[in-house]
Amino acid sequence: MSNSEPLSAETIRNFMYASTATISMQMLKRGFRNVAVNGVKPLNPAAARIVGPAYTLRYIPSREDIDKAPSPSDPPNAQRTAIEESPAGSVLVIGTEGNTRSGTLGDILALRLKVRGLAGVLSDGAMRDSPVIGKFDFPVYCAAAAAPPSMANLRPVEVQVPVGIRGVPVYPGDVIVADEDGAIVVPRHLADEVARDSFEQERLEKFVAIRVGQGHPITGTYPPNDETKKLYQAWIAAGEPAGGVP
Repeated sequence: MSNSEPLSAETIRNFMYASTATISMQMLKRGFRNVAVNGVKPLNPAAARIVGPAYTLRYIPSREDIDKAPSPSDPPNAQRTAIEESPAGSVLVIGTEGNTRSGTLGDILALRLKVRGLAGVLSDGAMRDSPVIGKFDFPVYCAAAAAPPSMANLRPVEVQVPVGIRGVPVYPGDVIVADEDGAIVVPRHLADEVARDSFEQERLEKFVAIRVGQGHPITGTYPPNDETKKLYQAWIAAGEPAGGVP
């Protein structure tokens, strides 16, 4: 399966239903241990859910004789390319080698991405204007806040190349799923099956949590034994009634 193939509506719905905790377990079952991006937080916790394919932007440290304040006559650079060419529905993944001394984006560029219909932003660096971005109904994850502009410490050099985010590799087209626990990176060729199985695990655990909340012991309930699985199937057949768990 090509990394450029769009995600189906079903796969997006399945990922949106499941938590990153559930998805990380599904990745572990497939032998993937280094897929969780920790140490980043959404600037607006009320806008934390992200599902979408990665469009990557890579920064390196800046150098004083090359990186100057921008002017209208400047030729396009990798940052501007990412802002204007990252597809709607994608996640702009910004790799900075963990440099948090400058903001990788500010409020105007983040607003441009929101207006263009991106699914969100994931950066291992910092953001400028974080109080403003934190009011957007648009998921922006980063590791810190910083006042200086990017060119003070960073230079955008490439788009659509592999980047490392908090020690996790992200390739263009990988699927990014994020919530307040952090972000999970799912290779595109596994996305449909991981989304499907994550949905099923999440739904089963929802049933199990209701049972535990009703006073049932962990033994035989979590993990579920055959009797609990039969009750689960009956619960699904009944339309998942919240108050009607056996």
